[in-house]
Amino acid sequence: MTHEERIKADQDLIEQWLEQYADRLLPYGDLMDAIRYSLLFGGKRIRPILVLEACRFCGGEPEVALPLACSLEMIHTYSLIHDDLPCMDDDDYRRGRLTNHKVYGEATALLAGDALLTGAFSVMTRADRLSPEQIVAAVKCIADAAGPAGMVAGQILDIAGEGSALSFEDIKEVESLKTGAVIVAAVRLGCIAAGVSGEKEDALVGYAQRIGLAFQIKDDVLDVEGDETVLGKPVGSDAAKEKATFAYLKGINACLSMVKELTAQAVGLLKSYEGSEFLCWLAELLAERNK
Repeated sequence: MTHEERIKADQDLIEQWLEQYADRLLPYGDLMDAIRYSLLFGGKRIRPILVLEACRFCGGEPEVALPLACSLEMIHTYSLIHDDLPCMDDDDYRRGRLTNHKVYGEATALLAGDALLTGAFSVMTRADRLSPEQIVAAVKCIADAAGPAGMVAGQILDIAGEGSALSFEDIKEVESLKTGAVIVAAVRLGCIAAGVSGEKEDALVGYAQRIGLAFQIKDDVLDVEGDETVLGKPVGSDAAKEKATFAYLKGINACLSMVKELTAQAVGLLKSYEGSEFLCWLAELLAERNK
């Protein structure tokens, strides 16, 4: 199986699971439709793929990690719905179509995000191929990454930083919390599902930290010079909101150099391990993306 076939197989597995989850939702008002609108019109599914592939890398069965992977994607989807709200980034488009609140209204979008967040933890508790100890560890991992010391902290710092002259380290802290924490959680969840800790987990965490930072730097570049028809949303939104970004602070060429260097570091942490080829390829794929 080629790397391209493998990522497609992972995506198909994730899509099937999420579709089955959505089919079990009860039709209370527009809530089910609003959840399906954002959850099933997914992007690259990078975070759940990282869960599955970290588990595989550690010698586990990816299917065992599937409930954890999809729970993380549910939380990621909730964060995007809330991030687009008028009280946050006030975005009208995501992935080439209207954002959730533009279709279903702010109240329903808010509740759809709430439902995905809380539903994710319910899903984790029913991961019947994991031990109770693994489930507790997974719940803690995701809660820490998404909560007040992780993604939520990054979001409040991002809002507070609008219109301010932030340093490189300030921006790095924002993004390590807002974006990086959940990407690191993805590989940790794979390790939990595989029952592995120690050296391999440390290598995966270092890898995830680097690709997470590279991912955000590349996002900043694409917001400046990306193609709106490919991105599915307007470019220049960061500048319009007076956000301090890596691209604004360092310039495009320096950012592209940082993405290349961080990717090389991430690959270097894993390439000596047997079975690391896919994760190394994935890091390079993310560095070269155009959306």
